[in-house]
Amino acid sequence: MVEIHYLTTLRLAPWFTIVLTGIFTLAMAAVLNIVRWISDTLFGTTFLLNGRTQDAINTAVMIEFVAAAIAGVIAGGIFYLHFQRSSVRTGNRLQADSATPGTEINTQSPVLSDRLGISPQRQRQAVRMMQAGLALVFGYGLWTVQVPLLINSGVALVITFVPAVIERDYGIPIEPALALWLTGAVFLHVLGTVGLYGLIPAWDSLTHTLSATVVAAAGYTFLRTIHLHASSIHFPPWAMFVFTLMVVLATGVVWEVLEFVLDRSALLFGADPVLAQHGIDDTIIDLIFNGIGSILVAMWGTVYLTTVSKRLASQLTQ
Repeated sequence: MVEIHYLTTLRLAPWFTIVLTGIFTLAMAAVLNIVRWISDTLFGTTFLLNGRTQDAINTAVMIEFVAAAIAGVIAGGIFYLHFQRSSVRTGNRLQADSATPGTEINTQSPVLSDRLGISPQRQRQAVRMMQAGLALVFGYGLWTVQVPLLINSGVALVITFVPAVIERDYGIPIEPALALWLTGAVFLHVLGTVGLYGLIPAWDSLTHTLSATVVAAAGYTFLRTIHLHASSIHFPPWAMFVFTLMVVLATGVVWEVLEFVLDRSALLFGADPVLAQHGIDDTIIDLIFNGIGSILVAMWGTVYLTTVSKRLASQLTQ
């Protein structure tokens, strides 16, 4: 991270190195295990699939992920101290050149709602219908006392109202297509918990890919907002692309560890798991489709998120 800061146009504030180092470490742990799994599956190597059971390998990988998270925090702290000392010695705050950070051509960004072929009103209606469906699933889970279904549908329903809360509390308009994107992702996940995960094997991959696109969109929006707002931080286009992928992979690792903890806790207490894992193959395939979703957004979807980023950056300056 230090070399990247000094040898490229990327500029980082000291505090931000902790965040990015942690994200990068988790993402690299995911990439390493994906490469191992692919090598073992295609070429018969034994880097990961070495004769142990699926659950035993998965447990070892989860421990590795936790260790990577701890190492990332420690490394981030070391980089932070390095940058702080460098700032004192050189008499600057490691800021980017005044011409680079947050400067860009003020062009009209494409609107995703216009590309879907349906009117914004229809998009809002689709969101409302899916919210109603989630409410029905929540009610069914409450009536039948199915805790996993209750939690999954309840959390999903709350998430669908995030765009409306952002508009109301922060005055940042969220176009209907973005709300539809978010709502569709959580709605399909809840449909999976109702039974489609078992009926359609590819449903899990579909929902992971779609959920990854939402995480990638949120990660890109966050990074670009920081890029526009903070004078000491500058992300060149290549860094924005790479870090968007890293955010999704790191989030995927955190999600898999959360699934593992909830699954094992449920088994320990004899309860139905809210989230379940099914061995190392399930974990790695989830991470692969997370990566696919992030690449889709990083390559083709970011253009539709520029307006939101600019509005967030403007809100921060007020």
